[in-house]
Amino acid sequence: MPSGDPTHEERPWGSFTVLEDEDTHKTKRIVVNPGQRLSYQQHHKRAEHWVIVEGTATVTLDDVEHEVPAGQAVEIPLEAKHRVENRGDGPLVFVEVQTGTYFGEDDIVRFSDDYGRAS
Repeated sequence: MPSGDPTHEERPWGSFTVLEDEDTHKTKRIVVNPGQRLSYQQHHKRAEHWVIVEGTATVTLDDVEHEVPAGQAVEIPLEAKHRVENRGDGPLVFVEVQTGTYFGEDDIVRFSDDYGRAS
């Protein structure tokens, strides 16, 4: 996908927009609706760097919860189990930069999911 051609996708928890999809990295703008959370998951081929830009993220990283307010960032190492949750009343917005060898949506191993999606 060319760098200037964003792709928007709706999910049960909110949505994401791909801002860049290059050989060396992928960048997304992710919106998590109030009271929603993503699956508890890991990736074998990518690490992620999240910068919270609106709201406060409740991030579970290898079974430990962290509150990450707007203006802060969190590193998700390769193969770390992770989840983000929005416990606030407004949208949670963050920018995700993926680095690694592969950035496809099929590099997700789900350990738990509120929406019944399988790995």
